Amino acid sequence: MTIEGTATVRTGQAGQDVEAGQAAQAGSVTTTTAAGTAAKTAVVQPRGPLHSPGPPRRRSVGRPATPGGAGWLLACDALAAAAAPLVTGPAPLPAALAVLLTFAVFAALNRARGLYRPTLTGAALDELPPLLGHSAVAWCAAAALFAERHEPTRTLALVSAQTLLAVAARGAAHATRRSAARRRPRPTLIVGTGPHAQRVAATLAQHLEFGLRPVALVGPVPAQPPERAPLPVLPLSDDLGRTVPLGAVRHVVFARPPQRRLLRLFWERGCAVWWIDHTPVGARAAGAPRTSHLWGYTCRRLDPPRRHRVARWAKRGLDIVIAGTALVAVAPLLLLCALAVRIADGPGVIFRQERIGEDGRPFVILKFRSLRPADDQEAETRWNISQDGRMSPVGRLLRRTSLDELPQLWNVLRGDMSLVGPRPERPHFVERFSRVYPGYADRHRMPVGLTGLAQISGLRGDTSIEDRTRFDNLYIETWSLWQDVRIMLRTAAACLRRGGS
Repeated sequence: MTIEGTATVRTGQAGQDVEAGQAAQAGSVTTTTAAGTAAKTAVVQPRGPLHSPGPPRRRSVGRPATPGGAGWLLACDALAAAAAPLVTGPAPLPAALAVLLTFAVFAALNRARGLYRPTLTGAALDELPPLLGHSAVAWCAAAALFAERHEPTRTLALVSAQTLLAVAARGAAHATRRSAARRRPRPTLIVGTGPHAQRVAATLAQHLEFGLRPVALVGPVPAQPPERAPLPVLPLSDDLGRTVPLGAVRHVVFARPPQRRLLRLFWERGCAVWWIDHTPVGARAAGAPRTSHLWGYTCRRLDPPRRHRVARWAKRGLDIVIAGTALVAVAPLLLLCALAVRIADGPGVIFRQERIGEDGRPFVILKFRSLRPADDQEAETRWNISQDGRMSPVGRLLRRTSLDELPQLWNVLRGDMSLVGPRPERPHFVERFSRVYPGYADRHRMPVGLTGLAQISGLRGDTSIEDRTRFDNLYIETWSLWQDVRIMLRTAAACLRRGGS
C-alpha cells in the first residue's frame, strides 16, 4: 500500500465516508493484505519544512506529541492568578509576591493532580472542584506569609475569583482545542483488527472533536478480508517501525491490551499513545487510572516511564568511580592474567567481540582470551564453550573465576557498559532471542552490565534465556542505586567462592 495524495477512508459499522484531506507532505506506507492487493488511504505529515533525506532522527521518548499541550492551560492558570487581585480590588498583601507565590502553589498542585495532563476530552466544569481546592490552599498560604492580619472574607473573595477565572479561561482553551481538532484531525493508527478496533475507528471518524483520524489498523491480517475493507491493515512485524514514516503518524490508539514492545516502538518514534478500554468499569482492578473517555469508552494516556536524570547520573558516577578505582587496584592482577594467557596460548591476549548495548547500539567488548575460535563465524554463532577441549588450563581457570571479564572494566569506564545491568549478547543471538522470547528486546532499555540480577541468581552460562529475560526486566523495573550496590557485593562474594560460568 502506498499512501499519498488525497484519499477517502470508510468507517466501520457506519459506512460513512470521511474526507482525509490534502496530503501536501504525505509519507508512504507499504503493506500487504491477505489477498495480495493494495489499498490506499492518506497519512498526512505535519506542516513545516521538509527535512533532507536520511535516516529518521530519534525523538525524545519523554515528550510525545499531544492533542493539546499543557502550555495553554498553564497560561490560563497564570492569567487567573494575576487577575484575581484586580477583580476583587486593592489588597493589603504585597501584590507581586502574593501573586507569584499563589501561582507557584496553584500550578504545583494542579500538576500533581494531573490537570496539565493531555486528554482527548476536556471539560472545565469537571476541573472546578480541584481548582477550587488548590486555589484555596494557594491564597491561604499567601495570606499566612504576607498579610499582617487575617482577613477571611478577603481570602474567600480571592479564592472565588481565581477559581472562576481559571475555569473560564480553561473552558475557552478546551473549546479552542476542540474546534482546532475538528478542522485538522491528526492521522492515527488503531492497534487491533477485531470488532472493538473497528468500532473505535468508526467512533473516531464520526467524532472529529477528539482530533484523531484513523488511517490504518495494526494487527493480524484477516485470512479473508472483506471486498470493501473499512481501513487498510498493517501487519505486526519487526518492520512496522520502518513501514510508518517518522512524522506521518503521531498518534496511536490501542484497542487491545498494550504490548510493551509495541509501546516502546511508538514511544521512540515520538507518538502519543492512548488505550481505549471496553472492559466494564466493575471488571477492572480497583484504582485503575481513568484520564478521559472516548464516546463512553474509558480512555487512558500511556506515557513512557521517565528515568530520573539525577538517578542516571548517579549510576554513571558510581560506574566511573568504582571502575576507575578497580582498574588501578587490580592492575597487577591484570598484568599477571595477560602474561599467563600469552605464555599458555600465544599472542592475542585480548579477545574483542561485537555485542549489543543500550538501545540496540553495538560496541566492542573486551575479555581475556580463553579459547581461540576456528573462525569469525564460530565466534559469532557458537553459544557455549565451557566444555570445549581446546581450552587451556589457564583459559579454564580464567573462566571459572570470571577473571576473563576484568578487561570489561575499561568498557565500563568508556561508557559502553555499566557495572550492573543485563549482560550484553552478540547480534546473532539478540536477533534470534528477540523473535523467540517475549520481552527479550526490552532488556536494552538500560545500559548492559558487567554483572546483573540474573547472574547473581545463578543464571549464567548455558541456562534458561527465558528466565534471564524475566530477571533482567525485573531489575530494570525495580532499579535503584542500592540495588546496584547489593548486586556488586553479591557478585564479589560469588567470585571469591570461585563460582563462574
